[in-house]
Formats: sequence, C-alpha cells, structure tokens
Amino acid sequence: MIRHLAAAALATVMAATAVAAQAPVNQERDFLSRVRRLTVEGRRAGEGYWSPDGKRLVFQSERDPANPFYQIYVLDFATGETKRISNGMGKTTCAFFRPNSDQILFSSTHHDPKSKQYQDEELAFRASGKERRYSWDYDTEMEIYAVAEKSGTMTRLTNVKGYDAEASYSPDGQWIAFSSMRDAYNRTLSPAEQKQLETDPSFFGEIYIMKADGSEQRRLTTENGYDGGPFFTHDGQRIVWRHFDEQGLIADIWTMKLDGTDRKQITSFKSMSWAPYEHPSGEYFLFASNKLGFENFEVFLVDKAGAKEPVRVTYSDGFDGLPVPSPDGTQLAFTSSRSGGGAGQLFLAQWSHSYAMKALAQAADRR
Repeated sequence: MIRHLAAAALATVMAATAVAAQAPVNQERDFLSRVRRLTVEGRRAGEGYWSPDGKRLVFQSERDPANPFYQIYVLDFATGETKRISNGMGKTTCAFFRPNSDQILFSSTHHDPKSKQYQDEELAFRASGKERRYSWDYDTEMEIYAVAEKSGTMTRLTNVKGYDAEASYSPDGQWIAFSSMRDAYNRTLSPAEQKQLETDPSFFGEIYIMKADGSEQRRLTTENGYDGGPFFTHDGQRIVWRHFDEQGLIADIWTMKLDGTDRKQITSFKSMSWAPYEHPSGEYFLFASNKLGFENFEVFLVDKAGAKEPVRVTYSDGFDGLPVPSPDGTQLAFTSSRSGGGAGQLFLAQWSHSYAMKALAQAADRR
C-alpha cells in the first residue's frame, strides 16, 4: 500500500513537473525594454499619468525642502523640464490631464488652515531621525481641484468633509470618476462604524462620478470595503476600479457601467490587487498585486473579461506598481523602488503589446 502511495505521489510530482515545463516562462524583458528611471530628485515620486498627446507626464513628488508632502509636477519629454503646478502648500495626490483642455486635475489640502503646521511638524519629525512605516492618512481635508495651466486659475470641485481623491477624467473630458469617504461624515455612525472609522477610514471609500465642473456628484458603489482608484476605459463606456474586502487585506479589479450597473469582477487573485489601468488597445488591464509576498508588489496584466489567470510582468523585489501605458500603447510609465532605498520613483519603459497578447493567449483559464 505504501509503495503504491509513493508511486502515485511520484507520478503526481512528475506530471506537475511536466506541466510546469510546458507552461510558458515569461521574463520582464519580454514585456519591457529600455527600462529607465525618470525621476531622481526628492524623497519619492510616483503616479505618473500621460497627457493625451503622450508628450508629457503629470506626477506627484516629495522634493520641496519647505514641504515634506507630495506636490504635483509636470514633466515635458521634449525639453526635459519639470514644473510644479500645485501651489506648494499642504498635501496633494492623484493628478490627471483633462482631454481637450489645459486643465489638470489633482487633490489637495492646501485650503486647510493647519497645512503649514502639519508641514512643520512632519519636517521636525524627519529631522529627529525617527522613522515610521509609510502609510496614507486619508486626510479629511483632501478635496479635488482643477488648475488651468495657462492662467493658473484653480477651481475647487468638491467641498465636503472626508477624503475626496483618486480622480480621473473620461476620454472626452466631460466626467470625473473619484473615490470619496464622505459617507463616514455626512450621517450618524453606529458604534461599530465609529470604531471602524477610527481604525480604518478607507473602509468608507466609495466610487463617485461627477461632471467636469463638479456638478451632479453621485455615488456608484455600495458594498462594504474600500473602493478606489477608478479610471474610465478608453471607449468611455465603463469604469475600472479596485475593491477591497471588509478586512482591507484582499482587493480585486472590477469594472462597471457609468451608472454603477453591470458590475463585473475581473480578478480573483486572493491578494491585494489594485491600480488597474486599461491598455489603449482595450484588450487588457495592467495592475499591481502583492500575490508573491505581502510587501513585494509586481505589475501584472489580465484580459479585459477576466477569463484568464493574470500574467506577471515585472520581476523586481520591492515595489513595482501604478502601471500606466502611453496613449499609443507603446510605452509604460510605472512607479518602482528597484533603484534602492525603499521609496518609489518613476520609471519608463518600452512596452511590447504583441508579447502581452501572446502571454495572455497562453495563460491558464480561470476556474
């Protein structure tokens, strides 16, 4: 009996080995070439999003000696020049170019009277040599603004208590999708909800949509757990975002129509999968996941229907994430800690769409 069990076990191992040997083995260089670092200045930088013409990148960076928090910058590929487009005060995040306009969207707390105080306190903390684990604070004063590059005119689009951020424009520039935690502050919470707010405010994050002028704000998601990072698909018909479970440990990629209906789960990866962005071809989504280790985020891609298992793209210890393909689909901007030091910086690489399609075709079907 033992001999038969051993033989069966050996056969199983040999079969698994044979399958593994037949399975395609992808490497980073199959997808990415000419990988190069774009940002070198400052403590960290990330979240680079392309202008519609593919000639510039807007991103956030901690590089101002007077302000330890992120500010928003635009990199011009033709000149190599970088300019700040936020006003230098408070915290900022999540910038995005508006199509058919000179406006740039981002979220900011610069209107908060305590902004300077918070900056000074953070500068003092860092000067003391003390360290803390990096985490996002979901500042309740974070609001969405649009700034016109030519005139410098800044328009506030949201004005409610609670984190409003992670915003992006529709392809025609007429709509904005964003994440908001306002539902934790616009009603009376139960004792359990109040405790949840104190331990994890992101639990109350929901996807909203509004017109580009800030009007007609309405909520699209209703499930418990953090909903955030929404982007429109290139045909303007759907929104792709990531939804966390109630414990805040597992996240997956979802899509829905602009009215919140027809929700479809694209991944079921049993990990923290987030920052989805559609390739211009409309064939697949790129996203980041810690499937291979809690602090080891890698870039993956998955077909638009979620019929296949996601395919790994990057192979670097630490953080690789926030992948954003260029408008023509030939390049990929992403945030990575591969240069060392632990903090992320912006990287740029040539992207092989043909190999991505080949890898997806060979990927295992989801069961």
